[in-house]
Amino acid sequence: MITSVLPAPRRADRAVADASATAWALAARNGDPQATERFVRALHGDVLRYVVHLSGDPQTAHDLTQDTFVRALDSLPGFEGRASARTWLLSIARRAVADSFRRAAVRPRLADAHDWQLALERAQPSGLPGFDDGIALLDLLESLPDERREAFVLTQVVGLPYDEAARFIGCPVGTIRSRVARARTTLERLLREAETEAAVQAA
Repeated sequence: MITSVLPAPRRADRAVADASATAWALAARNGDPQATERFVRALHGDVLRYVVHLSGDPQTAHDLTQDTFVRALDSLPGFEGRASARTWLLSIARRAVADSFRRAAVRPRLADAHDWQLALERAQPSGLPGFDDGIALLDLLESLPDERREAFVLTQVVGLPYDEAARFIGCPVGTIRSRVARARTTLERLLREAETEAAVQAA
């Protein structure tokens, strides 16, 4: 089942991590270089995962993640810690992805399949098992409607609490729960279908 592939982060652990990252961001705002490094390290994986799944383009995920942190570090003087540093960074990442879509619309380019697959492997979260028979998580997520994919990625991959994801997207928390439940149902069905197909091919 998909739940065994994507274990939900423990809320207590995530709250502690968020508090630490926010404190480092505030210290980095005041010119502490060690705090800046810790801030980037603490949230780099979350931003990368979000960018990969939101953009659907692992080939440029690392560049977009770097762009997100460049924008964030430039904007740190205005960060006051009213929201967690992670939520603040994800909002910057969302704008970076939107800007990349606008640039791509003006200057479209073709992705090399080999490089795309290699980038996807590098962009997968560390410690997150892949699907059997080479079924990539991104392939399944791409089949979801945009709003369900974003809700699922924010809560099940990045680990935002439902209420925080709702504030981030700008919708009621019940809507987030509904989107995640529907996304999970679809992903479980697709995973079962893929496993059945793989079993038939192996027979």
